[in-house]
Amino acid sequence: MLLGMGNPLLDMSAVVNEDLLVKYGMKPNDAILAADKHMPLYTELVDKYSVEYIAGGSSQNSLRVAQWILEKPKVAVLIGCVGRDDYSKILEKKAMGDGVCVKYQYTDDKPTGTCAVLITKNGTNRSLCANLAAAELFTIDHIRRPDVRQAIEQAEVYYSSGFFLTVSIETIVEIAQIALKRDKIFMMNLSAPFLSQFYKENMMRAMPYVDILFGNETEALTFAREHNFDTEDMHKVALKIAALPKQNPDRQRIVVITQGSDPVIVVEGGKCREFPVVFLPSEKVVDTNGAGDAFVGGFMAQLVKRRPIETCIKCAIWTATQIVQRSGCTFSGKPEFDE
Repeated sequence: MLLGMGNPLLDMSAVVNEDLLVKYGMKPNDAILAADKHMPLYTELVDKYSVEYIAGGSSQNSLRVAQWILEKPKVAVLIGCVGRDDYSKILEKKAMGDGVCVKYQYTDDKPTGTCAVLITKNGTNRSLCANLAAAELFTIDHIRRPDVRQAIEQAEVYYSSGFFLTVSIETIVEIAQIALKRDKIFMMNLSAPFLSQFYKENMMRAMPYVDILFGNETEALTFAREHNFDTEDMHKVALKIAALPKQNPDRQRIVVITQGSDPVIVVEGGKCREFPVVFLPSEKVVDTNGAGDAFVGGFMAQLVKRRPIETCIKCAIWTATQIVQRSGCTFSGKPEFDE
C-alpha cells in the first residue's frame, strides 16, 4: 500500500566532541552530502570512536517505523540503489526484519552508501554527512522491472525523501505522475536546507505533484528565503508553500512543519493549525537522529489506514517521541499508540 523511494544507507553513529564538526566544516543539526574533504571522516570515526552500525537512509527509516506501527509485514515497499556487498546484506536483513519489502537496485560499480551520524551535546544535536556511493547510481530503468512496476501500480500512498532529488528527479516525477493519474497521494520531504538551495530546480519540478509536504522549521525557512516569501513567520511560510501551483487542484496541498519542542504547524484546506508536542526532559533525550524520519513513519502508518489528519499527526508526534529516547532510528516491543 505504501511505496517509498530514497537512498538506502548504512548509518555509522557515534557520540563525538564538537571539535570534530569544526574539523570537517559541519554544523550541529544539519545534513550534508560528503565532499572529498569529508572522506577521511568515516575512517576517523571507526578508528577513534565507538561506532554503532544502524540500517538507515531517510526513506528506509520512515518505512521501517511505519511497519513497526502497523504490525503487519510488507505493507511498505522501498526502492533505491545499493552495492553488491556485505553492507547491503545488513541493510536488506534489517529492513526486511522490520517488515519492509525491499526492491533494491544493485550495482557493482560503487559500495553501499554510508552516513556518518555525529552526535553532540548529550544527544540533542546530530549532524549527518552522507556518502551516497551506490545510492546515487539509481537509474529509472529499475522501475520498469515487472515486480517493481507492479508495486508502483498497486500503491495507495507514495513517498520520497528530498534527498532522492539529488539522485533521480526523473524517477520521482514519473512515479508522481502515476500517483496523479491514479488519484493517489504523493508525499515529499524538504529533508535538508541545502536541497532548497542547490537542488531548487529539481524540487520545483516535483512540487506540483506533492499532496503532503513535510519539513522542519530550518528547512522551511531556507525554502522561504530561496523563493522570496519575504516572511519568516512560520505560519505564513507554511500557507505560502501550501498555495504553490499544484497539478491536482481538487486535492489541496497539506504542509506539515515540525519545530522541535514547539508545536507542529499543519496547513490543511488553506487553514493553519498547531499541534503541541510531548515535552521530554533533556535527560530522556538519547539521540535526535531519526526523529524526523520517525515522525513521517508514524504519520504514514495512520494515513494508509485512512485515519484523519489529526490522528496522523498525533501518531507522528508519539512515534518521534519514542525514537529520540533510543540510539539511532530504532525501536522495540509492541507500539502502544493510543488514538
